[in-house]
Parts: sequence; C-alpha cells; structure tokens
Amino acid sequence: MAALLVFVVFLVAIILAIPIGVSMVLGSIAPIMLMARGGVIPQIIDNTFSGANSTPILAVPLFILGGVIMAEGGISKKLFNFFAYFVGRFTGGVPCAVVLTCLFYGAISGSGPATTAAVGAMCIPFMVSLGYDKTWCAGLIAVAGGLGVIIPPSIPFVLYSLATGVSTGKLFLGGVIPGILIGLFLMAYAVMYCARKGEDKAKIRERLNEISSEGFWHLFKESFWALMCPIIILGGIYTGFFTPTEAAVVSVFYALIVCLFIDKSITFKALPAFLVSSVKTYGGLAFVLAFATAFGRVLSLTHATAAVQEFINSNFTSTVAVLSVCTVLFLILGMVMDTGPAIIIMAPVLLPAVNALAANAVRASGAAAGLDAATIAGMVKATTANMDVHFGVILVCCLSIGLATPPFGLDLFVAGNISKDQPMDVASKAVPFIIAFLIALALIVYVPGISTWLVNLIMPGA
Repeated sequence: MAALLVFVVFLVAIILAIPIGVSMVLGSIAPIMLMARGGVIPQIIDNTFSGANSTPILAVPLFILGGVIMAEGGISKKLFNFFAYFVGRFTGGVPCAVVLTCLFYGAISGSGPATTAAVGAMCIPFMVSLGYDKTWCAGLIAVAGGLGVIIPPSIPFVLYSLATGVSTGKLFLGGVIPGILIGLFLMAYAVMYCARKGEDKAKIRERLNEISSEGFWHLFKESFWALMCPIIILGGIYTGFFTPTEAAVVSVFYALIVCLFIDKSITFKALPAFLVSSVKTYGGLAFVLAFATAFGRVLSLTHATAAVQEFINSNFTSTVAVLSVCTVLFLILGMVMDTGPAIIIMAPVLLPAVNALAANAVRASGAAAGLDAATIAGMVKATTANMDVHFGVILVCCLSIGLATPPFGLDLFVAGNISKDQPMDVASKAVPFIIAFLIALALIVYVPGISTWLVNLIMPGA
C-alpha cells in the first residue's frame, strides 16, 4: 500500500504540472504520514543534504560549463568545416557533415540541447543558403542533436552512474558504438533523401571551395584543439590519469585555455555570463538530484523496488521481453519528461529487477548445463555487470529520442527557434530521422554487444 502511494502521489503531482523536485518531496512525505513514522522525516532531510553533498555530482555542472565555453568559442563551425572538407562533395555530404559535427560536438558538450543550439545556429543558415529545405534542416538538427547525450562524456550517463552506482567510465565506453551506429543510420537516410530530392551541386561546390581554399592543413590546424578535447578527456579517464569528476575539471580548464589564449574567441569579460548560464542550466537539476536521494530512501522503506522486482519476475520470463517493455516505457517517458529526472527516478527502480531476471536466467541455464556453483556465480556477475551498462545505454538512447518528439521535445523548440519554424512543423520533418534512429535503437536493444563490447575490451573485470 505504502509503495503504491509513493508512485500515485508522485504521478498525480506530475500530471498537475508540479515541478519534478516538489513532486518527489510530496511522494516521499505521503507514505511516511500514512505510516505515522515521523521519526523518518529527519532522516529524509539528512538524505536530501547528503544527496547534494557529493563529489561525483560536481562532474555535471563542470561538464555543462565546459560545453558552454566551447560553444561560445565557435567550436562547432571549425568542426563542421573539417568534416565538410571530407564528405561535403558527395551526395548528401553536407547533411552528413552536420551529423558528424553533432557526434563530435556531443563529445564536448555532453548535452543534447546544447549540441542542437551550437551546431544548429551555424549549420541551419548555411544549409538553407545551399538550397536545402529550412524545416527539414531543423528536423535533422533536432534529432542529430540528441547524439550529444549518448556520445561521451555524457551528462545523462553521469546521472545514471549517480543513481545506480555503475561505473561512469564503463558507461562512457558503452555509449561510443551506439552513438556512432545511430549517426550512421541518420546519415544513411540523409543520403537517400538528397539522392531522391536532388541538391544544388554547383552552389555546394562553390561554398566548399571557399571552405577548403586554404587547404587541408589550415582546416586541421583550425579544428585541432576541438578534435583533441574528447581524446584528452576520455584518454585521461581510461589511462587512469584522472577520474570522471576530475575529467570534468580538466574539460573546463581545457576550454578556457583553448578559447582564451589559443583561439582567442572569447574574453575574460564574458566568463561571468558563462558561469551564470551554467548555474541556470544546472540549478533546477541540482534540486532534483538532492531530493532523489530522499526519494530513494522512501522507496527502500516502502519496499517499492522489491515490489517492482517481484512484479517483473512474476510476469516476465525473458530479459528480452522486459527490455522491450522498458524501451517502450522510456520512449513514452522521454516525450513528457526531461532526461535528468527520468533517469534519476526510473534507473534505480528498474535496474535491480532487470538484473535479477537476467541472473535467474543465467543460473537456470548454468544448472541445466551441469556447471558448478563457482562457474555459475562468475557468469551471473559478468551478466549483471554487462546489463548495468546495456540498460543504461538503452535508457539514455530512448530519452535522447524524446528530445526530438512532441509534445515536450526540447530539441524541437531549440531547432524551431533557430529556423523560425513551429516545433510541430519541425517534428513532422524529423519523423524519418526518428524512424532511422529507432531502427538503430532496435539493434542496440537486441544486440547487447553493441553496448558492452568496447567496455569488455578496455575495462575487463573492472
């Protein structure tokens, strides 16, 4: 009863448009009042403060700040010019260069809306000047911008790590191949569209000649520091030079050095505005993160997680089935809820249940094969470790699609604002790109190795 009350109060509050953080507070307090356990309220307050007083959580605002600085430094234009040099002259090459820019810029910003804004502000006017349909360009940017939350370093992966305790480094690795795969499917559709609709080859050739007039080495020099950013950040993490939280600090200083002293694209006077922008972006999320710990404490007290686990184990017999249901749930959730709160709320509730189902399946198959207990235990450990990453990748990929789907897809509003189109008009043009994204997502869901191969290769047994 108490466990059900937590979710009912929380969902009613969400439906009434009460902010996520306040909804979590109401959902936490209701069952405590019902159980007349007033002594727990001070513990919830303590948990709220401990949720905010966390070193790993510092990675979120710092990655946001680093992304803001790089965006204002004009990094997206340099990346686009570099990729357009290689692929721009092929059929659909310019849209493909846009997708590649989003992929790489995601490794700098870690945010979908930030990637959409930074790449779209430069690429949409450029593509329109080449004769591409303006609304179609906005739809492309809205969907491709979602790659910013899949390619590491990804802020949603940091939040998933905070909510579940899964290694941030493993999650970053888990997002690499899925992000690239989704990008390839988006580019495949863009090429087919351009081949069918046609392009103004003469105008494209003229503009690309302007971009490449100073030669490859000039473009490489211009984009070198942007290209090096993810290599330094991720390389530092996986070689053990610094932790993911320390990597966020490095990203800020790297952005400052590149934009202030090397490119000289920003000034010291602009820094306070960047700090304010980052705080505004993080402020609401910080409130949710603080109360997430208290919310989790109440879920534990009311045995809500155990109830969800029992329900899944009683009604599903295969991991594939439950992952399919979770995928549909996450896709719907992404349409109506922001990425951060959705991860914080859903991940710690569903992951234990999915892991338990997967572990039971491994034990059953191991016992049927006549394996000894130690071997079965090792198989269970490996399976749940892979599921921790695989489930996180599925969750983040689904929610990234939500950034480009109505009614509340944030990337639709960002791209529509840039192109001066209504969000629903952008959404209609984004549908084919979303279908391409969903095909890639199906492969990611049903072929776990796409998410886990790189993790097992680079961090085996970690």
